[in-house]
Amino acid sequence: MFELTAYEARKRAKSTGGLTVLLSLVAALFVAMYPSFTENLDPEQIEQLTASYPAAMAEAFNLQTLASIEGFLAVELYTTGWILLVGLYFAYSGAGLLSDDVDRGRMDLLLSLPILRARLVAEKFASLFVPLVVINAVVPVVVYVSADLVGYPVDAVNLMVIHLLSIPYLLCCGAIGLLVSVFVNRASIAQRGVLGGLFGLFLVESLVTGTDYEWLGNIAPMRYLDPNAVLIHSEYDVTSAGVLLAGTLVLVLISQLWFTRKDIP
Repeated sequence: MFELTAYEARKRAKSTGGLTVLLSLVAALFVAMYPSFTENLDPEQIEQLTASYPAAMAEAFNLQTLASIEGFLAVELYTTGWILLVGLYFAYSGAGLLSDDVDRGRMDLLLSLPILRARLVAEKFASLFVPLVVINAVVPVVVYVSADLVGYPVDAVNLMVIHLLSIPYLLCCGAIGLLVSVFVNRASIAQRGVLGGLFGLFLVESLVTGTDYEWLGNIAPMRYLDPNAVLIHSEYDVTSAGVLLAGTLVLVLISQLWFTRKDIP
């Protein structure tokens, strides 16, 4: 039971370790930058700097304030780093779950095992929980300790919540990649395609916000995770997390259904 998941998880151990170290270093760097940022500018200058950002950029990265470390981290670390870059990583990883085995000619060997195709898809997808759990366990500790060391402590509950709420978001990104992996047999094409697609959704969601076409942004998973609301205002949108989990389930089920009926070249 779950032997395939365990095998895939072991394969991800090295990359997960590298990703965790990288994200921890980036998080600590952003925290370390904040004291010099605030000490060189008074609150009025910081607000003027915030207001000077182009409207499109401020909307894209949901820039609200840089006058607090929570607002600074919400933009620099969680919107840019977590929602965009880590989201792209999970989508990229998901896009290679099945297409890489098909592309390299290993899928026939996997299908010769006494395992249903639907279960194979589910166990492959479950291997994404390895990086998902590790980075969301380690990075918030790094952020909290670093912020305390530089004298700008961050609320521990809000920090924990933003990482918990990011789990459904990153799962949804991985499920988008999984769906592409089912439809596209070439791993490189699937991975490049999902990177472009998810980044396109990020741009669409930011560009249509506040316009008559704002409803188009509902298809973008990043619409349902707001670091500013959690870190600055202590607002926890559990409903949006539920939407992301439901979307993930639907995407995985569609992937299972299609892969069950698919002819492997």
